[in-house]
Parts: sequence; C-alpha cells; structure tokens
Amino acid sequence: MSTYLADAAEDLTVTGPSATFTYRRIGPTGGIPLVLLNRVRGTLDWWDPEFLDHLAADHDVIVFDNIGTGYTTGTPRDSVEGLADGTVEFIEALGLPQVDLLGWTLGGTVAQHLTRRRPDLVRRLVVAAANPGGQVPGAPDPNPKVGATMTKPEVTGDDLVFLFFPETDTGRAAGYEHLARVATRLATGRPDVSEAAAMGQIAAIQKDASIPFEQVRADLASIGQPVLYATGMQDAMIPALASYTAVQHLTDATLVAYSDAGHAFLFQHAKDFARQVSAFLAD
Repeated sequence: MSTYLADAAEDLTVTGPSATFTYRRIGPTGGIPLVLLNRVRGTLDWWDPEFLDHLAADHDVIVFDNIGTGYTTGTPRDSVEGLADGTVEFIEALGLPQVDLLGWTLGGTVAQHLTRRRPDLVRRLVVAAANPGGQVPGAPDPNPKVGATMTKPEVTGDDLVFLFFPETDTGRAAGYEHLARVATRLATGRPDVSEAAAMGQIAAIQKDASIPFEQVRADLASIGQPVLYATGMQDAMIPALASYTAVQHLTDATLVAYSDAGHAFLFQHAKDFARQVSAFLAD
C-alpha cells in the first residue's frame, strides 16, 4: 500500500476555452502555488510521488495534463508556443493571478517561453533538465540511441531507465526504484499519452531546436524573474552544458548540478532537490 500523499490526491477538473483540464493539488493552500510542467509522454501519473510529497511539505503544488494529453480533453499542441498557451489557459481557468513554475525537460522549455510571454503571471521559475532552445554551442552530438528510443511507438520501463538515469549500478537502481514508486498510479490503468500527442510534443522539440542561438540568448536575457536551473551531469538526453550555458545569459540565475545523476536527477535526489526548490522559492 502506498504511503505517499500524492498518490491519494483526487483528480479535479476545470474548463477553459479549449479543453477540460484534469489536475491534482497537494500541500498547504495559500501563498503562490507551484505549477509543474511535465516531460514528453508524461501524464499526471508519471510524477514521482516521493518528489511531490517533499515539495508539498512547504508548498501548494499543482500538477496537470496539458491540452489533448492524458486526462485532459482537446486537440494536442505541436509547438512550445502552443503548449505554453495551454498552460496559461489552465492557470487562468483556475483563477490564479500569479504562480511559480517548475518545468522538467520539455516542460522546462515551455515554462521559459511562458515566462517571457506572460511575465506578469510568473513570480519565480525552476528549470530542470531542459534545453534553453536552439542548438547549444559546443554541445556534443546526441547519442543516436536516445532519439531512436524516444520516438518508439511504445516506450518501456527499461527504455525510461536508459533515457533518464545513468548507466551505472546506482543509476539503474534509482531508475527502477522510481518506476516502483509511480506504479501505484499506473496500475489503475489510467489514460496514457496518445501517439498524436506524443508526436506533437516531439515536433515541438524539433521546432524549438531550429531557433538560432542568437535569438535564444536574447530570449534568456529578457527573463527578469529569478531562475533556478538544475541538471544531472550524466544526462544522456540534454547535456549539462545546456544548463551551464543558459545561466550565463539569464539576469538572475542559480545553477545546481548533480554529479551522479541524469535526466531524472529530481527523482534520484528527490529530497535534496525539493529542498533546493523550497529554499529558492522562499528566498
């Protein structure tokens, strides 16, 4: 039986102009809520409950499915701009005047775009294992196995461990522990991400990668909010250099790096990273 509060959170819905959004909310209410933006092929059920519980010890935490994804109705989006618009629609449907954002991987890229587009809506921004946009100068060529695995019609648990955790005994163990923690939600046979939604998200990544890096630099410089950038040094999907490069062009940024972790460092080091986030949001 699960001991995580996040696993007991009920599904809530709110309707906007384009969709009926499904979301979950845990932690103390009041203050500025923390809205989490998910990865490619991720739904509400894929957030690690241990990480959510640590975050929700101090914050009002909201997780949701974007338009056309998982539990949420509507037509899936195929661009970072479209995903950001869906996130704004969700936040406004909840009647929230201001939020903090935490975006993981594609969600981090979307969160940065949203912050530039609607600076009035975002107080502070946390970017986890995400690309700032474009092709980061000096970044190593991607491992062909990563792209082939990401675009498979069905991604298995073994695939996720390969993509998100280091290929070490410790990394693989952390990966399978993460899968065990999310199994409580997944075992109920909840909605998955449709092929159309998954391909739309991959298309969004590809479009974003084509942006000239000069434009990316200007976009980063235009973000005035405090930003916490975080990375795993053994990330097979987005090299740590991307985070290091991004903070050089942000006005007010902090960089956190985990030497023994990869793309899912926030689940491998759930308690520590939640502490980092809480300190940053309270600063």
